[in-house]
Amino acid sequence: MQNHNWQIWFRRIGVAGFLFFLVKGLVWLAIFLGLSRAACS
Repeated sequence: MQNHNWQIWFRRIGVAGFLFFLVKGLVWLAIFLGLSRAACS
């Protein structure tokens, strides 16, 4: 049973890490898109 709890814990960390870096990447893309539009206009 202890091994199963570790697997669930690591899976949650993996999903949370994936979502964190996905959102972080999308925020950076939005920042660069906004800066490029501001520089071009």
